[in-house]
Amino acid sequence: MAVWAFWGCLPFLAAALFTDIRFMRIPNWITFPLLIAGLNAQGIMNGRYGVLASISGAGTGFLLLLIMHLLGAVGAGDVKLFTGIGAWAGILFTLQVIVYSVLFGAVIGWVIVLARREAGSRIRGMISRSAGFLLLRDSPALRKSSGGLLKFPFMLAVIPGFICAYLYL
Repeated sequence: MAVWAFWGCLPFLAAALFTDIRFMRIPNWITFPLLIAGLNAQGIMNGRYGVLASISGAGTGFLLLLIMHLLGAVGAGDVKLFTGIGAWAGILFTLQVIVYSVLFGAVIGWVIVLARREAGSRIRGMISRSAGFLLLRDSPALRKSSGGLLKFPFMLAVIPGFICAYLYL
């Protein structure tokens, strides 16, 4: 990923971090300009190849985060945000940001669980849901209930994931 793409994405990510922390959502006025600016910047800097790389990256970010959204792991704003990141950065960098963000998200989630002293009940719940899923039985994991889900702004994991992906690329 080029330095200009990193710095081009960063203001949008900073705005998304602010709105995600404050309101637990990432609005379209951040995500759509991120996508359009990424497509335009890649087209200007790299011509047709840049536009194709931008579209491929956007598709990758969209599809992978859409799967995570359908599983209830992230919100729709995160899906659109990663579409924009993909438009700026291409497939490889987008994949790396997703992996790092999920890892940071897992660490943040466990810190929250441990701080709330909920580790035992969370582990029992995961085992119960996993066993029910594997046995194809009706389990809480298969229902549309979100009562017991741990929620925190995913941007708290995306920002360090984005920086780590850039540093280690």
